Amino acid sequence: MAKKKAFALRLNEDMMKAIEKWASDEFRSTNGQIEWILNESLKKAKRLPKNKKTE
Repeated sequence: MAKKKAFALRLNEDMMKAIEKWASDEFRSTNGQIEWILNESLKKAKRLPKNKKTE
């Protein structure tokens, strides 16, 4: 499993509420949902590191 790095993320209130709702609908934590969104975006843009494409 890859090492995780913590950092502060600033989002406007409406965006955060939308992500929290989406996370709840998908039975994920808000943090897990943000990670999933980023991972999907990286895959779509073909920018995911080669060692991560199999996950």
